[in-house]
Amino acid sequence: MEATLAGKVALVAGGSRGAGRGIAVQLGAAGATVYVTGRTSGTQRSEMNRPETIEETAALVDEAGGAGIPVRVDHLVPEEVEALVARIRDEQGRLDVLVNDIFGATLMEWEATVWESTLDAGLRLLRLQIDTHAITSHFALPLLLEHPGGLVVEVTDGTDEYNATNYRVSFFYDLAKAAVNRMAFALAHELGPRGATAVSLTPGWLRSEAMLEAYQVAEDNWRDATKIQPHFAISESPAFVGRAVAALAADPDVARWNGQSLSSGELAKVYGFTDLDGSQPDAWRYLVEVQDPGKPADTTGYR
Repeated sequence: MEATLAGKVALVAGGSRGAGRGIAVQLGAAGATVYVTGRTSGTQRSEMNRPETIEETAALVDEAGGAGIPVRVDHLVPEEVEALVARIRDEQGRLDVLVNDIFGATLMEWEATVWESTLDAGLRLLRLQIDTHAITSHFALPLLLEHPGGLVVEVTDGTDEYNATNYRVSFFYDLAKAAVNRMAFALAHELGPRGATAVSLTPGWLRSEAMLEAYQVAEDNWRDATKIQPHFAISESPAFVGRAVAALAADPDVARWNGQSLSSGELAKVYGFTDLDGSQPDAWRYLVEVQDPGKPADTTGYR
């Protein structure tokens, strides 16, 4: 990839794995310096109890051509986030891209109603998805606004249009994902007049480490999972949403997207990037037109 982001500084909050890792690596591939934060380091794991670490992500950023800097941060602790931003200021003097990708998916009780859910787990999920993003924006945005053209990406699941008309699995998950889209809308009103841009961005059916593990496949043989779930054929790698963020960050006219709810598949058509296999999966159109109506899996015309 061209070093279109050389000299730019990014913070990927929640970069240990999944979309956050994919975004960090692709920002690095475009030449950026990327601060990778999260609670899982080489010496300590978060409550998700996954093996992926911020140090591994930072090393992948280096390998891609950028500079990865891992910093263990609990984004629910304001003092830790404030110290992180102070460090970025001291070491880099600027922040050009903020990616809020913090979530706690292991707390999900799928298909449980609000009264059947464990209340503490549901409220904790909201804190991990909503409070963390607000805390991080509170401390990071003053630095981002010091140079014109900054970009904030709120990573969620589902476009605003889709989430507005579809129940998203459970009360707490539905609320969390809709809230993130609304955060980008609100930030756009505050950042736009000050020379920065805020968007929400959703990947499609993401081939995260946990999802591949659930289907007992790896990235090189992921299509074997379609024997279990045929619609998994529309899935995308974390690199795809990462390339979407890199394309936005490199766009001199990125302000045209301010306040919008975007998807990786939609942006691929605009910017011309592809997934690792050269395809452009359009998962959200596929969901509406094929999967949700109960049609047989067929990605023809969708990737």
